Amino acid sequence: MAGLTIEQRASLSEEEIDPAIMSKKPTAGPALHKVIMVGSGGVGKSALTLQFMYDEFVEDYEPTKADSYRKKVVLDGEEVQIDILDTAGQEDYAAIRDNYFRSGEGFLCVFSITDDESFQATQEFREQILRVKNDESIPFLLVGNKCDLSDKRKVPLSECQSRAQQWSVPYVETSAKTRENVDKVFYDLIRDISSRKKQRQTDVKQPPKPNSHCCQLL
Repeated sequence: MAGLTIEQRASLSEEEIDPAIMSKKPTAGPALHKVIMVGSGGVGKSALTLQFMYDEFVEDYEPTKADSYRKKVVLDGEEVQIDILDTAGQEDYAAIRDNYFRSGEGFLCVFSITDDESFQATQEFREQILRVKNDESIPFLLVGNKCDLSDKRKVPLSECQSRAQQWSVPYVETSAKTRENVDKVFYDLIRDISSRKKQRQTDVKQPPKPNSHCCQLL
């Protein structure tokens, strides 16, 4: 490029003058999907999150404030980022709770199969989320945790499945202790969020249908 005149250089793009500039331009990073963990205290929301993040079972971890985690995963051959917000200890503060729900793109609503009260509480969590999001088709999974304690089960499987069917959402039973279905609930939810985003982008790109009504001059 040293032999070019000023006029010739002015007609070239930055990349043609210095190809290194091309490599300096920022590239789009992996898609980010925001997941919110909801449920009563002690049902294992944090244990599920920590098991998914670090492959560790932490039995007695009960945070008093919201914890946020981020992890890169490969979903159906595509690298994506998942941002997980564990709302433990924050459910009683309506303004904070609503802000969390508003930011979420998908929800894991967790209860313990050994605690009927935590199962009944999922109804209120569902209603709160729908009130804030105003969207009944928001990506949402009902999760029955502690399935390794089946001998202490208090919530019948049929009742769990019936509620999920009533809400038109998937129902999955997990164990943070044995890691059963832990990856499944997160990946299924991320897949739903991703699919919804792509569908929304497709809808935006589609041109409006032409008006079929024509004016007739008399």
